[in-house]
Amino acid sequence: MRIGVPTEIKNHEYRVGLAPAAARELALHGHEVLVQAGAGAGIGAADAAYAAAGATIVPTAAEVFARAEMVVKVKEPQLAECKMLRPGQVLFTYLHLAPDPEQAEALMASGCTAIAYETVTAADGSLPLLAPMSEVAGRMSIQAGAHALEKAQGGRGVLLGGVPGVPPGKVVILGGGVAGTNAAHVALGSGADVTIVDKSVPRLRQLDAIFGGRAKTAYSTADAVEALVTDADLVIGAVLIPGASAPKLVTRAHLRTMQRGSVIVDIAIDQGGCLETSRATTHDAPTFVEEGVIHYCVANMPGAVARTSTYALNHATLPYALALADKGWKRALADDAGLRNGLNVHEGRITFLAVAEALGRTADYRPADACAA
Repeated sequence: MRIGVPTEIKNHEYRVGLAPAAARELALHGHEVLVQAGAGAGIGAADAAYAAAGATIVPTAAEVFARAEMVVKVKEPQLAECKMLRPGQVLFTYLHLAPDPEQAEALMASGCTAIAYETVTAADGSLPLLAPMSEVAGRMSIQAGAHALEKAQGGRGVLLGGVPGVPPGKVVILGGGVAGTNAAHVALGSGADVTIVDKSVPRLRQLDAIFGGRAKTAYSTADAVEALVTDADLVIGAVLIPGASAPKLVTRAHLRTMQRGSVIVDIAIDQGGCLETSRATTHDAPTFVEEGVIHYCVANMPGAVARTSTYALNHATLPYALALADKGWKRALADDAGLRNGLNVHEGRITFLAVAEALGRTADYRPADACAA
């Protein structure tokens, strides 16, 4: 198979779909890998490293898209990229379609087969291709929030770890999944007062055991969320419903009760955000203020630590990319129900139910099982 890797063009996105080591693995399997010139610059991977790995360097994204049978990316295709996709071509990347009808329409119009990292599942129901970036975003959320809390950034002027005689900052983490757990690790390491909120009692028990009681846990109810965010210095939004829009746990009314200069980092922004007031921001302008509360809603947080993120992501995606290339997409999906769950768009139809429901396009829904049959 001919596999194409274009340069990412989203604002301040420095990751790349395949690092040289991953390109080499595909080449060793007999596949042709086309890499756009400069695609790896953001992680310090020169074109020469890709050439040494057996890849062919091509000058433009247009040539990558025109020649590739499968395009491997990191972020969702921008509209200019969607226009270069074609029927029969496979796109393997993050999509996050639920809050993005414009991208969904463009992918449907292209006729391509789009497989989303974020809805691929493992045998235990976990999300193996979302997990590495959730780990990165969770850990980054605390350093981003701590920076925004500084007075010069408009924050309350609170040091999360406190100092002797001065209490630590209060961190409330909404969601005890991969992102929330990693946020808690860093927050606890900084010395903050940490509370994790989740609606699963078994998960709360696991978190209590993981952190040895150092992190407080709370069962998620409207009352609990309201009380906790009101008193928080930093709130991390880390809730997830695979493929679907994130639930709005924090309302504008909640913000009005919060302390002026407190901070909310909404990791769930890729799926629309878990705040009523969230809107996607970029690394150029990462924050905005609503009701006196600083919002950090960067939709590609891990892009800021591109080298770490790319290698972490490649370690997870490479086995699936190899399966798609070695077997062809139809057989690969037929053989692996978890990979089949990644199919979001095929030949103009939505193939993931939660996405179809979120977009109000159930009439255009076709089950992935039927597409891979």
